[in-house]
Amino acid sequence: MESPAQVRGGTRWRRFAVVMVPSVAATAAIGVALAQGALAASFSVSGQSFKVKASELVGQNMVQYGGVAPGPRGNQAVVVSGFKSATITDMCQSVVTPDVPLLGTITLKLKAGFGEKKVLADNLYLDVASLDVDNAVFDTMEIGLPAKDLQSPGRRANEKESSPAAPYGFGQQAKTATLTGVKQTAWATTAGSFTLPNLSLRLSRGTDECFTDAP
Repeated sequence: MESPAQVRGGTRWRRFAVVMVPSVAATAAIGVALAQGALAASFSVSGQSFKVKASELVGQNMVQYGGVAPGPRGNQAVVVSGFKSATITDMCQSVVTPDVPLLGTITLKLKAGFGEKKVLADNLYLDVASLDVDNAVFDTMEIGLPAKDLQSPGRRANEKESSPAAPYGFGQQAKTATLTGVKQTAWATTAGSFTLPNLSLRLSRGTDECFTDAP
């Protein structure tokens, strides 16, 4: 069960709820976690992914481990990335909803953190399907830890209570993670708080994503 301070993303044709953060790099080793038995989250996702682009993300006290996000189309294998705090520069998020009655395809696009003021977030966790970055720098990196032993912010509180699977699954953590040129596709996020300066949100007909997938 989510705490009152947490929020998460989901999208239906009448209601476009957004998830406002990009994630940290998912290294190849995280695949081992999924193969060993992923850790299930205790909340469901909408079944619709979204894209986030940012010129830079700097996260403090990063953790990563394998996870499963259950949804209406079945379970989604994800990499869960957690941060005690993060700052995000030049953030763009988009979610495309097809087959809206009488309207066709609709894109919601959100932008924030452009200029000197950055997007701020704390105690955030992201269920990531794919991620590409131009460059990733990790400070004080520890790779190969059991997921149950990850330090602050550690696993989500609801997972500790409801997801005993794979306590020794693959995990990793770092004191600081700095990513540039972030392009991410994700299923959901939870967080304690977001601050989004210069927020802009627009709805448009057709597909107008923050970035397109490489051919």
